[in-house]
Amino acid sequence: MSGIDVLVVGDANPDLVLTGDTVPRFGQAEQLLDSADLLLGGSAAIVACGLARLGVRTALAAVIGNDRFGALVLDRLCESGVDCSAVAVDAERPTGLSVILSGPDDRAILTLPGTIPALTADAVLEAVRRLRPRHVHFASYFLQPALAAALPGLLDELSARGVTLSLDTNWDPAERWAGVADVLRRVDVFLPNREEALAIASAVRGAPATDIDDAAALSALGCRVVVKAGAEGGLAFENGARMADAPGLVLDVVDTTGAGDSFDAGYLAAYVDGVGDEGERLRWAAVAGSLSVRGRGGTGAQATRAELTRALG
Repeated sequence: MSGIDVLVVGDANPDLVLTGDTVPRFGQAEQLLDSADLLLGGSAAIVACGLARLGVRTALAAVIGNDRFGALVLDRLCESGVDCSAVAVDAERPTGLSVILSGPDDRAILTLPGTIPALTADAVLEAVRRLRPRHVHFASYFLQPALAAALPGLLDELSARGVTLSLDTNWDPAERWAGVADVLRRVDVFLPNREEALAIASAVRGAPATDIDDAAALSALGCRVVVKAGAEGGLAFENGARMADAPGLVLDVVDTTGAGDSFDAGYLAAYVDGVGDEGERLRWAAVAGSLSVRGRGGTGAQATRAELTRALG
């Protein structure tokens, strides 16, 4: 297969999503949950599914294990219409797994890396050569240290091929945010959430960033910074200044897991579709992110292109 619109690079694993009384109490205290669902997870996998559901020709480069969790991941990706030809199977390591303790307004995430860090720059480059994507999106930077170390050189190679590039680092478990500035100079679009944007802006500036407009400092590195602001929608910064914003939808929230990844999918769908106005791209993103909270897990209620069009009015 060739001529893919977007190649998504990163993590693919199941999410065990627990809702209800999810703040653990030790001392052998037994707590009762409202629900427990084993669903497709991993930021990259959720973005890929979101793009495919919006009608974008999408492939995923990731590594899974030769186990039941890996089989579940592959089945769900293929069912969603994602090209899985660049998903490798590692017989030596288990598929990664995230346990998500989900409340109405926030969540905690416990992750077993497993095969997530096994993806290499060479594997990504081979997928690009074979699939010839127009755009490559990288997710979960901090869960893949080997790929992260090779990313500046890989990005230079992809840029030389005329491929546009985006990045969503997700949270740094070590909270050091090392190496991000060097990568941001090489991507076209950076898609952090509010907390990540402030943390990375603090690291880059060497001074605390407390206001969302402080994220403008990141756009001075040369990329467009598109910040996911939850129910408030999204904001975009370029050349050190805010350039656009767009609100989300007001909906009854079932589960916020993966909403930021669906936001990414909405933005990238508009980006590769040729939507030229940044405010309109943000509207696609904010609406796609909002609609995803209607169901459990990251992919259970992702918007179709028809649903997105209707919501956009």
